Parts: sequence; C-alpha cells; structure tokens
Amino acid sequence: MTRNALLLSVFAALAPLAALALPQVGDIVGTNPADATAALEKAGCKVQDFEAEGGKIEAKCTDGEGKGWEVYIDPKTGAVAEIKDND
Repeated sequence: MTRNALLLSVFAALAPLAALALPQVGDIVGTNPADATAALEKAGCKVQDFEAEGGKIEAKCTDGEGKGWEVYIDPKTGAVAEIKDND
C-alpha cells in the first residue's frame, strides 16, 4: 500500500469520529452568548438556545448527527461544567 493510500484510509476511518466531536468538560467557551456560541459551534455543537438553569448557563445544541445535547456552563468562569444527552 502506498503512503497516500494509507493516509487516505486513515482519514476515511476517522472522519465519522470528527462528526461526533463535542466540547469537553473543562473547555472554556465564554460567559456571553456570542463567545459561547462561537466556541461551542467550533467544537461541533450547533446552539439552538441558552437559558439559566440551576445557577449555570444551559446551552441546548445538536451535534453533527442531529443528536440533542445540553451543555452547562459556569457563568463565572465560562467553563463547561457538564454535558447531558438531550434525546
């Protein structure tokens, strides 16, 4: 197998994993909607809405597969505190 063929097969195998990427607990996404939306979407989570819940900022978003997620953000630090499956 040539080097290019090997690289192509590795990228093809990893492509589905990239679609499932999400922010991780501890990631800093920001404390205002514009910064948080940009950071979450860069991490693969398309934001639909924000709301306050339990002293945290809850971002409702979907991943590349359309699966729903709730990302809880610490309003003081802008760090992702928790991620829950919303489906």
